[in-house]
Order: sequence, then structure tokens, then C-alpha cells
Amino acid sequence: METIDYSYLLKELKLTARNAGNEIMKIYANSINVNFKEDGSPVTLADKAAEHVILKKLKEITPDILIVSEEDSKSHSSKATNQFFLIDPLDGTKEFLKKDGLGSFTVNIGLIENGIPTLGVVYAPVLNRMFFASVTTGAFEESNDLIKPITIRELPQSGAVAVASVSHRDELTNTWLNDHKIKNTTSIGSSLKFCLVACGEADVYPRFGPTMEWDTAAGDAVLRCAGGSVKHPNDEPFNYGKSNYRNGPFIAYGSF
Repeated sequence: METIDYSYLLKELKLTARNAGNEIMKIYANSINVNFKEDGSPVTLADKAAEHVILKKLKEITPDILIVSEEDSKSHSSKATNQFFLIDPLDGTKEFLKKDGLGSFTVNIGLIENGIPTLGVVYAPVLNRMFFASVTTGAFEESNDLIKPITIRELPQSGAVAVASVSHRDELTNTWLNDHKIKNTTSIGSSLKFCLVACGEADVYPRFGPTMEWDTAAGDAVLRCAGGSVKHPNDEPFNYGKSNYRNGPFIAYGSF
């Protein structure tokens, strides 16, 4: 495996995520041209513009590391290696298309090593919130030019707060929340759900609906580096490089 300078890579990828976010915002501010993928999910010019920025930089600074990107269908047939990137140039496309002002869509860049996410950058351009982390640096949030370390919080006496999907909430999620007596729930789109647990704004994120590895890798890295964990509902480890890069159900934990 290639030896990684995590601090250098984070510095470069934070800037890359911002540049990708800038490309997204140019399109977000104007009319949106929407097409649909074969699976029916929307894809916009913004996805492609952001991907171009990210892939160009990764090929420049880490040319020997495999890149699997949502928008590059050819990469989906690549066999996972010991070290590879998972890229989602625009996570939360449905939230992007809503134009509801909430801005819950993100740029996601995650590094996987031996099946484990070891570095992640998540950027929400509308919110100007940047979450970044690695196994050697810890986890941080940058907002309005201020950088602060983040960590999962102690479970509040008032009870756990769960974060759940806006567009993909299902009955299995509702059942899990009821079974665990969680009454307080925050709904938000994209990989921000991982980040809200990581920075102590929520305590757990259950997900039973379908996701792909590029949807989760970057946020998962941020959460793990902030002291959290991600596991299958049966408590088995949640690893990457699975068949077709398809995830099963998972629970993302803070102190819960």
C-alpha cells in the first residue's frame, strides 16, 4: 500500500472539496438541468462538474490509488484493493433538487484502507460546513474560517437524539427507533447525518434503506475518528470493499 501523509492529503482534499462545492453552487444558483440514471435516481450537471474537480486532483496527487466514484460507472466494476478512494461528488441530489434552502447536500471524499475508512472529507457548500478527519489527525469541523476539533458527546440526560434520512426514512427505521425508545429525531439529508453524530448534535443514526459505499465512506470516517462507530444491526463490523460496493443496513453510533 502507498504510504499516506494524512495531514497533507487532508489539506489538499479540503481545498478540492471546496472547489467542487463552488462548481455545484454555480449550477445550484441557476436553473438545474436534470437527467436520470438507469436506476431512476436524478443526476445533474453539478454531479459531473464536481466529479471532474475531484478526480483531476486525486489523479494528480495519488495517481496509484484506485478511485471508485458514483458518477463513474466503469469504476464500479473495479475490484476493491487494499487502498482505494470512494467518491460521491454530490450526495443528497434529491435535496439539491428540492431547492428548499436547507442545503443538506454534500461533497464526499473517503479513503479506505484494508476495508476501514481512514480519512474523510465532507463539505456542505450551502451551509459552509466542512467536516474532515483521519486516523492520525482526529476529526474537525471548519466553518466561517474557524476550525475546531469535534468528538461524540456523552448521552444527554434528556435522552438520545437520532438523526434519520429526509428522503429515505422507512418503517424498519421507525421500528428501530421505537424499540430503542428514542423519541427525539432530527431529519436531514446526505452524509451530514454521520457528521451530526460526530460533532455531538445527535447520538445515533440508524439506516435500513439502501446505500452505496460512496454514500457513507467519508462521513463514516469522520464519525469513527471522532470516537464513534458504525456497525451492522447485529453488531458485526461494517467494512468496505463489498460486492458491487453495496451496503447493507447499519447503525452509526455516538455514545448511544
